[in-house]
Amino acid sequence: MAGRINDDDVKAVRDAVPIDAVVSEYLQLRNAGGGNLKGLCPFHDEKSPSFQVSPSKGLFHCFGCQEGGDTIAFVQKIDHLTFAEVVERLAAKAGITLRYEEGGYNPSHQRGERIRLVEAHKVAAQFYVDQLNGPEAEIGRKFLADRGFDQAAAAHFGVGYSPAGWDHLTRFLRGKGFSDKELITSGLSQDGRRGPIDRFRGRLMWPIRDTAGDVVGFGARRLREDDNGPKYLNTPETPIYKKSQVLYGIDLAKKDIAKSSRAVVVEGYTDVMACHLAGVTTAIATCGTAFGGDHIKILRRLLMDNGSARVIFTFDGDAAGQKAALRAFEDDQKFAAETYIAIAPDNMDPCDLRLLKGDDAVRDLVEPRTPLFEFALRQIVARYDLETPAGRAAALDEAAPVVAKIKTGSIQREVAVQLAGFVGILDQEYVVHRVNQLAQWARGRGGDRRGPAPARNGARHQQVQAPPVSSGPALNLRSPAHRTERELLKLALQKPELVSPAFDAYGADEFTAPPYAAVRQCIAEAGGAELGLGDSREYLVQVLDATPNETVRKLITELAVEVFHGKSIDEAYAGEHLVKVRLRAVDRRINDVQSSLARLGSNVAPDHLAAAQNEVWVLQQYAQSLRNQGAGAL
Repeated sequence: MAGRINDDDVKAVRDAVPIDAVVSEYLQLRNAGGGNLKGLCPFHDEKSPSFQVSPSKGLFHCFGCQEGGDTIAFVQKIDHLTFAEVVERLAAKAGITLRYEEGGYNPSHQRGERIRLVEAHKVAAQFYVDQLNGPEAEIGRKFLADRGFDQAAAAHFGVGYSPAGWDHLTRFLRGKGFSDKELITSGLSQDGRRGPIDRFRGRLMWPIRDTAGDVVGFGARRLREDDNGPKYLNTPETPIYKKSQVLYGIDLAKKDIAKSSRAVVVEGYTDVMACHLAGVTTAIATCGTAFGGDHIKILRRLLMDNGSARVIFTFDGDAAGQKAALRAFEDDQKFAAETYIAIAPDNMDPCDLRLLKGDDAVRDLVEPRTPLFEFALRQIVARYDLETPAGRAAALDEAAPVVAKIKTGSIQREVAVQLAGFVGILDQEYVVHRVNQLAQWARGRGGDRRGPAPARNGARHQQVQAPPVSSGPALNLRSPAHRTERELLKLALQKPELVSPAFDAYGADEFTAPPYAAVRQCIAEAGGAELGLGDSREYLVQVLDATPNETVRKLITELAVEVFHGKSIDEAYAGEHLVKVRLRAVDRRINDVQSSLARLGSNVAPDHLAAAQNEVWVLQQYAQSLRNQGAGAL
């Protein structure tokens, strides 16, 4: 049975791998102030960034969907891994050797399924690269050379060759300790008459990597005429490879996509290579499937959906390319970025264009010219005879519903006017009215009951799912008491040196909001805020470990990364909030005692009355000291 990972090793992994470095592999982060970073949340769709990362605390929190946690929790959620799998993956990156509490270390049994499958692909990728240099792979090297790719280009993209025999890779991976079950599950092998055989044989191989850079699949190009398989053969769906959720070249392009706020979507592996070698380093491609919603989510996290972001699609000008463009347009409004289409002269793809006309022609191709919506509408209209009234009416019937899907009213009207011009209808207001009627009808049928939202920086509106309502008691942030308590807890979690040791004398009952009282209790059970004077990250880990449920855990991560409201976060600021929380607690106690005496009236026992009056007097003196001396009276 797999042993439990040593706690000290888990802590070493947390400390060694910065959370901002890990999160940046999946989305673009920008400065949020106060030492924090922000980006578009990868766990829910949103229009403006509410996902924050605190590098100093090693925590993340989304103020939209309430997801939060440390580096390990982030990778668990985004890659659907177990705790042990994440620790093992991060440990491998940091060069940390893990110890296990029970039993010896046995990699083939200790590691989780995903870790093993990714490792198998990593070994297979290197195996294919090594084979490309052999005599049998001459046909593959010639294929690359004929398309303008030399040995350095092949190495840069990790292109390899799968031998034509039945089980070369299978036997090689067995020798590396992988089981037949793992080879079948990974998609690298398939069942044969006498056991597993190689899935890819005698083909040129492109490794497909995820956003983090792990090889999760392969694209294989047919080279020989006697190969009866498809021209391109991709890895089947596996636990680590979902074709609708990967983009070829994303590992190489992601930094430049984020930096330039631009992405170029091409159709094939060689097109990605040609673009990158020509200097268009933001090029990516889908892997055997149409560009769809999951691909958009990947790009949106990198583009940050700012108003200047652009996505350029390059499709062949043939019927298949036009069809692909129309499919892309269906998802167009899921982008806040502007979308364009680029079609090369003579319907050449970027690879052919580079061969015939050079790198400059490729760079010129992807300069945005035609908005995608304009291209899509022109393709629809072109199918009809616009010389006749019937043809114009039919074109309008098909195109108007497309324009009606645009949710922003001003943009919808502008495109409707353009459609009138495409169709040749002089009465623009008629077309605008027709489109508006269709949009209202769609909303009445439940297409969008919220109505149009205001445009942002001229970008088209996108539907944004409302974040789920968090469970647990509600917090009234309009309440001065709740605001003060929240700020004090943020100080205790983020800057314990400013509130210690006074804070640790505060009871959970001094916090009027039940969720805040629960957080205070967790800090106490972890050893108090004074524990944070040492290792602040380990202190937060201890506080999170003390949480009774996920609701409190999420609130703690939220408070640990939320920015402060004050301009100067210093001892004076901390003292002010310590005093306000304590003073309100004292005033509440005075009111409680006085109310109790009032209810009892003349029935109160003399000794009880004297004790109560004395308590009120002491509390009133303490309250006066807090008002006069501030934090010095604590």
